[in-house]
Amino acid sequence: MTSYAKRILLLMCFAGSLIGALGCEQEGPAERAGENVDESMEKAGEKMEQAGENIQDSAN
Repeated sequence: MTSYAKRILLLMCFAGSLIGALGCEQEGPAERAGENVDESMEKAGEKMEQAGENIQDSAN
């Protein structure tokens, strides 16, 4: 994976964690929204990782 992709992945994980932590402090809709954001960020991170692996595989 390129260093650029790693930086993007790290930033997305950090932002997801931060948003999730803020959303979970309150109960109700904010908590559910935070969980949805966490889940979305995790999926996006997995897709970024897979894309980086695909790029690396095609470069070899």
